Amino acid sequence: MNGTSPLNPGSGTYKSGYYISLFGAALILLWIGIFKFTHTEAAAIKPLLENHFLTFFVYKIASVQTISNTIGVIEIIIALLLMFSVKFAFLKKYAGIGMIVTFLVTLSYLFTTPGIWKIVDGVPVTDFFILKDLMLLGFGLMIVQNNK
Repeated sequence: MNGTSPLNPGSGTYKSGYYISLFGAALILLWIGIFKFTHTEAAAIKPLLENHFLTFFVYKIASVQTISNTIGVIEIIIALLLMFSVKFAFLKKYAGIGMIVTFLVTLSYLFTTPGIWKIVDGVPVTDFFILKDLMLLGFGLMIVQNNK
């Protein structure tokens, strides 16, 4: 044994996991960000935003599609920051902060959106697409902490 743990930031396993997580998070943000430009996604996020204490007012300022487009642009910017942080390490901090804010807000929709929880066969379930944000929030925290 060479004395290196797979969790050691210098190990090949750690680096591989980090880059898979980084590009996976970037892909998810990019994909969802692009989808925000569709009518379907704009309509789907409306109940989330209008029932949230931080975003309830946004539809008084702009249209459903404009708000969705704006969120999409933010998600795409965070995805690009993640990708470019591979070459420009100082961008990691901004990508991580963007991820933390984005995913804290989206996870909070689980508690502010009426009817998002249902009981199916005795098990509480929700729109599971939001739960991916828990993992992405964790990765954002790791990026901010390991900002070298």
